[in-house]
Amino acid sequence: MDGEIDADELRSKLEDGSVRVIDIRSPGAFERGHIPGSENVPFPSLVDEVERFDGDDEIVTVCPHGKSSVQAARLIASYEGFDGDAVSLAPGLDGWDGPLERGDAGGETPTSDTAAADGDTDEGPAAPF
Repeated sequence: MDGEIDADELRSKLEDGSVRVIDIRSPGAFERGHIPGSENVPFPSLVDEVERFDGDDEIVTVCPHGKSSVQAARLIASYEGFDGDAVSLAPGLDGWDGPLERGDAGGETPTSDTAAADGDTDEGPAAPF
C-alpha cells in the first residue's frame, strides 16, 4: 500500500477510469452525497466483502475526514486475494471539491449532526476482527 492520494490525483484517476472508489460510510451518509461512481461498502462489513476486490488494480477508500479510510485501505491491501494498490483519499470526503451524487433516499447535504447520527464521526473504527 502506497498510503494516500489527494483529491486532484483521485479526480485524474476517475477521468482515466483506472480506479475503483469504495466509500466506507454508512448507507444513509452515502445516499446523502458521494463521489460519482463510488460504491458503498460500510466499514463494519468490509471484512465480509473484501473478496469483491479480487482482480482490481487500484482501490481508493473514502470516509468523512480521511482517517478511517486509511484503515480500510490497509485491510484491503492485506487480503491475500488482492494484488493491486489500495490507498486512502487523504482529506476524506470533506476535502473533495468535485461533484457529489445523491441517492433517492435524501438529497440533503451531509452535516456533522447527520454524520454523527449515522455513526460517521470518523473517530476511527473498532477493529473489524
